[in-house]
Amino acid sequence: MSVRKKALVTGGATGIGKSAVLALARAGYDVAINYASSAQAAKDTQKEAQALGAQTLLLQCDVSDEKAVRAMLAEVEKTFGHLDALISNAGTTAKWKVKDLESLDMEEWDRTFAVNVKGLFQVVRAAVPLLKKGTNPSIVNTASIVGLRPGPQPLPYAASKAAVVNMTKTLAWNLGPEIRVNAVAPGWMEGDWMQRMLGEKYDDLMGKRAKATPLKRCVTADDVAETMLNLIQSNRFVTGEIIVIDGGFTSST
Repeated sequence: MSVRKKALVTGGATGIGKSAVLALARAGYDVAINYASSAQAAKDTQKEAQALGAQTLLLQCDVSDEKAVRAMLAEVEKTFGHLDALISNAGTTAKWKVKDLESLDMEEWDRTFAVNVKGLFQVVRAAVPLLKKGTNPSIVNTASIVGLRPGPQPLPYAASKAAVVNMTKTLAWNLGPEIRVNAVAPGWMEGDWMQRMLGEKYDDLMGKRAKATPLKRCVTADDVAETMLNLIQSNRFVTGEIIVIDGGFTSST
């Protein structure tokens, strides 16, 4: 009997993380689901993954807290023994008024980098020993199109995602040949995140973006999860790459 593959998804309760958890479960993975504060959403995602046949492990942890991250990975090792895949998706953002630099709260700046950059590194570092026990281990990080080109998102968020882009390439160099490391860079994505960013302008601006996109719609969390799964399960000679998922928008503007 073959050993089931194991994965850890940070920020796995909602959005891209939830879609990734369910995609992995459908593909036959057992999944450790990390969340920071969305306890009920995490439990709901866990139930859906279990209904798809996955053994699950629910892990509350702020990825910016190194001690908590080490404890989380110790729990993963105790339950799963190894990891074949890590999706580093946990992230946060800051509030700001577009083009108004004074509107930024520097505590929110620090929090954004603590989660999106330091947190990602801490999870990867703690997961490496378990990944090295896995089969064809792969890491996929969640970057963003605003880490590659300017956009209306808060400056610390964009800068943190640019750091994720660089860190992905640097980690690929450091962890090869045993572990592949790639990232996805979604464009404007349907759902709660962009609704918070765009507010009452959400429907109008998302509609305009879809119209200007060659594939005539905006990206969904399931689109992103599909690409993440492909990077994990195939693309055996691909590492250090940032895969843009925006329906061709950036290539046509």
